[in-house]
Parts: sequence; C-alpha cells; structure tokens
Amino acid sequence: MRRTVSRPELQKIEFYKMSGSGNDFIIIDNRDLSIDVGDMREFVRHVCRRKLSVGADGLFFIEPSRIADFKWQFFNSDGSRAEMCGNGSRCVARYAYLRGITGGKMSFETTAGIISAEVKDDLVKVKLTDPSSVVCGEKIDVAGRLFVLDVVNTGVPHAVAFVEDLPSFAVADWGRKIRFHEHFAPQGTNVDFAVVLNRRKIELRTYERGVEDETLACGTGSVAAALIAAEKNMVASPVNVIVKSGETLRIHFEKTETGFEQIYLEGKANVVYEGRLWEEAYS
Repeated sequence: MRRTVSRPELQKIEFYKMSGSGNDFIIIDNRDLSIDVGDMREFVRHVCRRKLSVGADGLFFIEPSRIADFKWQFFNSDGSRAEMCGNGSRCVARYAYLRGITGGKMSFETTAGIISAEVKDDLVKVKLTDPSSVVCGEKIDVAGRLFVLDVVNTGVPHAVAFVEDLPSFAVADWGRKIRFHEHFAPQGTNVDFAVVLNRRKIELRTYERGVEDETLACGTGSVAAALIAAEKNMVASPVNVIVKSGETLRIHFEKTETGFEQIYLEGKANVVYEGRLWEEAYS
C-alpha cells in the first residue's frame, strides 16, 4: 500500500494590492516583525513579477516606529531600496487608515524623512519633505542627442526634460539612456518628460529607476515636474499633473526666495484586492 505523505502547511502572508493613479504596490503589515522570508530583496523580486506572481511596481513592509505612527521599508520591483515614493506614500496612508493602524491624519517614517498624510475616503493628501539640489539647464549628450535637463531631488532624484510631442516620445528608450548616463552615476536618476499645457496643468510621462521602465504614474516625478516648471515661471500652485494612466495628481507648494516648501501631493489611492501570499508566489 502506498503511504500518503502530508504536505507541510505553507506560510501565508496577508497583503493588500493597491494602486495610486496607476502605480501599483503590495503592502504587508509587519509591525510585530514576525515575517521571515529570508533574503528580502529576492522575496520582493519574486512577488513583484507580473504574470508569475502578484506583480507590482514596488512593495512596502509596515513596521513600528518610535518617532511616528509607523515606518516603512520600501523596495522597488527589482529589489532595490528607494528613499521615497509619492504615490506609494498615499497608498500606505490609506492602508493604515483602513486597517485601523491610525486615524485619518497620520505621520510615518521614511528614509527621506517624516511624511504626514490626511485620508478622506479614497482621496489622500501627503506632505512631502522639502526638495533639494535644484539645478536647471544641464546640457547632456545622450547617445548623440543633446538634452537640456532640470534636476531636483523630491525625496528621490529626478531629471526633467520638457518635450514637444509627448504622446509619441520614446520614453522607455531615452529614459533608460538618461537614467544610466554617467552624469548621474553611480546612483542614477528617475527621468520625467513633460509638456506644460497651461499655468495650472502639466502632462507627464516617467521612466522610473528601480522599475526600469515607464510607469503609469509617478508621484515624486509629478512634484519634480511641477516645481521645475514653477522655477521657470511656467506654472503656479496648485498644478494638476496628468500622468500616463490618464489620472490627475494635484501638486501644492509655496515658492520662496530660497526654494520651495509646504509641498503636498494629492490624488486617489485605491484598493485593488487583499489576499494571502503562498510560498509558491515567492519561491
């Protein structure tokens, strides 16, 4: 007689899948620090694979903080860490509210600093840290083509290029070349291609470092484009930024003699589904 061998119980990890205007994320509550998946970067790479696993632009672990309501560990889909994520911060804020971790107003700890947020239904407004390293008009030769780039750090580095024909622009191709250009080595940069439509509206497409492709939206990129356009006196706050997904992000800011402050990113953060990860999803 053949003996039946029972299969050991698989470890299952509860998660939310959320979308912030087209950026999608996996969010996992690890405030008790009980989740052990071994190599965290390898885990993230596996789970963020599209079609083979859940699929996402990035993954957040929510952890306890001594100086805020909670803190996060954030990973891009390639397993690399990032200091900040604008649309991710909006998703995390709504997640925390829905899970009863905080009330409608909160603060949380990131590598870029403390972020505050306010949740009203599916609309989330986050206050970002002040930008740094604003440099306009950098001329860079990229594979024989001259780009005039404006550079700003909005929690993560961004290079902004204003182009004429955004719908037909080869964002993935040129974005990748600029992202890996020696001028931005070794850290690299996110790359935003923008068109100013009027004093209150910008259209934007972004190549994201860590995802290594064009994404449907980028919160910190939307902020970068709005601030650079304001620095050039092309727009005034608040600025509506239309991203690749077709959704609109609203950027609020105050322009001062020394730079920018009181920077807010506002938009929808939606729950796609919640579930449990089997080991098969990341092994």
